[in-house]
Amino acid sequence: MTQDRTIEGLYFEDVEIGREIRTDSHTVTMNDIAAFADVTRDHHPLHTDAEYCRAMGFDKPIAHGLFGLSLIEGLKSELKLYENTSVASLGWDGVRFLKPIFAGDTVHVKVVFEDKRPSRSGARGIVVEDIALINQDDVVVTEAKHTTLLVSRGAAP
Repeated sequence: MTQDRTIEGLYFEDVEIGREIRTDSHTVTMNDIAAFADVTRDHHPLHTDAEYCRAMGFDKPIAHGLFGLSLIEGLKSELKLYENTSVASLGWDGVRFLKPIFAGDTVHVKVVFEDKRPSRSGARGIVVEDIALINQDDVVVTEAKHTTLLVSRGAAP
C-alpha cells in the first residue's frame, strides 16, 4: 500500500469527519503470539497449546484479543497520523473481539474519523476514531472506538 503523505502529523483541525484510512498489513506469526504471551505473562492454553485449542473448537492457537488491539495501535503508529501532535490516548470504547486471529492471518486496520470537538482549553481537540482490524478474508476480527487528544494547530509546540 502506498502511504498517503497528507495523513502524517495531523493536527486537530486537519481531521476530516468520515475520512477513511487503511494501514499496511501484518502477517501474524506464532512467534508474535508467544512474545505477547511472554510480555503480558498470559500463557493461557488458548494461545499456546494446539491440542487444548482443538478441544475448545479452534483449529490452532489463537492470538490474545489484546494482541489484536495492540497491533491496531502499532499499525496505526506506522502511518504517523499524529506524529508530534498526539497528546494522549483517552480510551477505548465498545471493544469487541468478533473473530479469532490465528498465526498466518494477514491483518490491516481501517480507521474512520467519526467525531471531533475542541477541548475545554481550545488548545487541543478530541477525536473519535471508528476502528476495525480486518483479516485477509476481509472479515472484521476486532472493532472499537478510540478517543485521542490532539494538539490544535495554533497551540503547536
